[in-house]
Amino acid sequence: MSKLFKLMALVLLALGLQGSVMAQERGTADQAMAMVRKAADYLKANGRDKAFAAFNDPKGQFRDRDLYIMVYDMKGFNLAHGANPKLIGKDLIQLRDPNGIFLIKEFVETAKSKGSGWINYQWPNPVTQAVEAKSTYVEKVDDLIIGCGIYK
Repeated sequence: MSKLFKLMALVLLALGLQGSVMAQERGTADQAMAMVRKAADYLKANGRDKAFAAFNDPKGQFRDRDLYIMVYDMKGFNLAHGANPKLIGKDLIQLRDPNGIFLIKEFVETAKSKGSGWINYQWPNPVTQAVEAKSTYVEKVDDLIIGCGIYK
């Protein structure tokens, strides 16, 4: 094999590995849904105070790469947020993404009407710091909405 061919093969291999590593940095839809279910079970077993503290812990079991748990009440108040503690305790029902989507209203409506589902919008990625397309899976648990999203 020529040196040029070997070099090109190494470059292509490195680029392929880089893409694989970047893909591993993002959570999947199945992982987001599993995290919501795990959070719901944890909430039921441990109560709100302990659960919200666990959900808010940036190094805890409910934070994995760009996946994190968020909790809202049925009026749009944020009760827990694994990526942005500044949102906790705020009425976010009027929060819009850059395209004008009322994302928390969508969370509430989906939870009320279907019990669970996916909502698409734009949101800052805590890993990349860029506004990216996001899809969040929400599930109604008693009078709460637990969500976890994936960046696309």
